[in-house]
Amino acid sequence: MNLKDMFKKTNRSHYISLRNSHPEVPTGLLRKCNKCGAAIIAEDVKKGYYICPKCHGYFRVHAYRRVEMIADEGSFEEWDKDMEFVNPLEFKGYREKIDQLRERTNLNEAVVTGKVKINGSPAVVGVCDGRFMMASMGRVVGEKITRAVERATEEKLPVIIFTCSGGARMQEGIVSLMQMAKTSAALKKHSDAGQLYISVLTDPTTGGVTASFAMLGDVILAEPKALVGFAGPRVIEQTIGQKLPKGFQRSEFLLEHGFVDRIVEREELKEVLSQILKMHRADAADMEGSAADSKAKAEKETEVPGTDAVSAWERVQISRKKDRPVGTDYINALFTDFMEFHGDRYYKDDHAIVGGIAYFHGIPVTVIAQAKGKTTKENLDRNFSMPSPDGYRKALRLMKQAEKFGRPVICFVDTPGAFCGLEAEERGQGEAIARNLFELSGLKVPVLSVVIGEGGSGGALAMAVADEVWMLENAIYSVLSPEGFASILWKDSKRASEAAEVMKLTAGDLKRLGVIEQVIPEPEGFTDSNLEEVCSDLDGRITGFLAAYSRLDPDELTAKRYERFRRM
Repeated sequence: MNLKDMFKKTNRSHYISLRNSHPEVPTGLLRKCNKCGAAIIAEDVKKGYYICPKCHGYFRVHAYRRVEMIADEGSFEEWDKDMEFVNPLEFKGYREKIDQLRERTNLNEAVVTGKVKINGSPAVVGVCDGRFMMASMGRVVGEKITRAVERATEEKLPVIIFTCSGGARMQEGIVSLMQMAKTSAALKKHSDAGQLYISVLTDPTTGGVTASFAMLGDVILAEPKALVGFAGPRVIEQTIGQKLPKGFQRSEFLLEHGFVDRIVEREELKEVLSQILKMHRADAADMEGSAADSKAKAEKETEVPGTDAVSAWERVQISRKKDRPVGTDYINALFTDFMEFHGDRYYKDDHAIVGGIAYFHGIPVTVIAQAKGKTTKENLDRNFSMPSPDGYRKALRLMKQAEKFGRPVICFVDTPGAFCGLEAEERGQGEAIARNLFELSGLKVPVLSVVIGEGGSGGALAMAVADEVWMLENAIYSVLSPEGFASILWKDSKRASEAAEVMKLTAGDLKRLGVIEQVIPEPEGFTDSNLEEVCSDLDGRITGFLAAYSRLDPDELTAKRYERFRRM
């Protein structure tokens, strides 16, 4: 082919002209990614969860396609498909616009609701569709969501809502605003009935939808890089007269600031939803029966270690060893299918506390650990296991969630103390710890706390107002560090070893004082390499704990916990 022929017009179906800014592409075969600009095959995108194969950018998904992506084949039963149009303000041209959208999208309104099964688990779904007036919320949208939630409450079903919206619908004025209150009130009744609500944030979720049903989930998931916020970026920039930082109001920003439990890739969304639904289907009878089957594994007397063999100060040093197993090690060793949840829903996700839901021999439990790192980098990220107020509020949120769904709570305590920095005081460190003590004392599910390393002051107690507190043999639990104790009482931190003896901070001391219930023996030179030996022992003891405490009704449980502390 000569140079002249190369630029001749061609009718080849696969050809894209490089000279034309609007390539002649057969309808339906190729599309242009609106994120990276690459030409992509439409069929590949459909088969690939509507994700650009070049830049991995997410395309917005039509409501019915979204349902197909998560529902078992043939399981979708649509509700309230055809609802009558309303124009409460008699807004000029509004009916005509709605009629045009109905014809173009084959949707009645901006949300599709109904019932599905996800890997066999039933759920009620609502899916917003941005093609219909940017999925803004008017009376019909609010009514469809409210009816779906009410029916889910009656049928004792979980609710999953995929949000995508520009916010309130301006053509309906104050009536649109009232839908925020109506949908939120319906979700409150659903929550009070003990039912699960999962919110999935997609791009974009803004305005009145963000400020109502989008942010009320027991579990809040988000797609990567989705725009989520109350005011839109343009409005904020115009208001403050500043350019917003990169990534502001994206899913990753919300995760960092404590408002999202997890960012989920679209390819794994069905499996994640399925796992969450299954973990919330177990009932108390199954839990009690499973635990009782192997209760005998835990029926052993614990000898209190003597104080002569190893000094208190030596135990302090052992509890702080860098190669000692940390909280996440115990989570990985003792539990299966752990799913970490993030954030306090107020300000931040504090990495000093790790928490989420998991199975313990088939029993759904909430697991929370104060987490030290394995490396200097990890310790810096986790603030050396010194939680901020945000960490305690995250822990409390997960505990209250466990209470709602009847899950036992198991905590692993390992902190030199609560963080005492400027930001911690600004955000209410004292209040956060006090609130945990207050709420934990009345939590209506079994609570077990295990001190695995350092149990420093109120920072440890905030996760140890439990039915029983156990300690590993070389763990410590005290009002203050020995160094701090010596500095305050004797004005000499060098007398820390002497202070350790006086403070009675070892597991043996605290067992004799009646502050803890069990001491867990440790192998000599305890590290990750022999963690299995300790976890095998813990496994049987936890089984026995669940068997004993799951039989108690909530009032009996909280009364017993109150008396435990009342005796001290």
